[in-house]
Amino acid sequence: MPIVREPVLKPVPLADLRPTQMTVGLREVEERRKQWRARKGKKENSFFGTHLIPVVLGPKGRHYVIDHHHLVRALLDEGVNEIFVTIVARLEKLSEDAFWVVLDNFGWMHPFNAKGRRCGYGDIPSSIKDMVDDPFRSLAGELRRAGGYSKETTPFSEFLWADFLRRRMKRQFVKHHFNEAMRKALALAKSKDANYLPGWCGAVDGP
Repeated sequence: MPIVREPVLKPVPLADLRPTQMTVGLREVEERRKQWRARKGKKENSFFGTHLIPVVLGPKGRHYVIDHHHLVRALLDEGVNEIFVTIVARLEKLSEDAFWVVLDNFGWMHPFNAKGRRCGYGDIPSSIKDMVDDPFRSLAGELRRAGGYSKETTPFSEFLWADFLRRRMKRQFVKHHFNEAMRKALALAKSKDANYLPGWCGAVDGP
């Protein structure tokens, strides 16, 4: 299938956008909200012009977000009503089941819950507001910003890092002792245990 991004110059209501993943890092969402508040006013129009949300058109013409879920959730929480999107694929003629299979095989969805377990397509919420918090996703995002690993084009790379960290720390520890968890995450990120992950930048032994 040819992938052609088609900008939509008519804004789409944020409340109508549908997610293709089950979780977000609410700490990450809060960071996006702060960034948005800093841009409000004069810089608001330029922001919308450079931040098109990639979507796939699905059954009944619904817009399914395939990236930038944290930004969409942040803008929604900030009371923004509409945003411009770019259409990556038109799949509105497919049945519901076929639609999710195509998204899955193109790497345009992430049907994993807050425990890192794969779920059925029907478990993906129908609203951006209904995505639940995964503190390990927030930790993975902060880890990348701190230089723990480099930004990658691998789909959902942050979730792969989140799952790596999830297997080595307790959820409550991350939620209540985030800074301490970050120090531990930075050490883990440089270890050889993480060398299979996208963007790993630990030390490599010589010949």
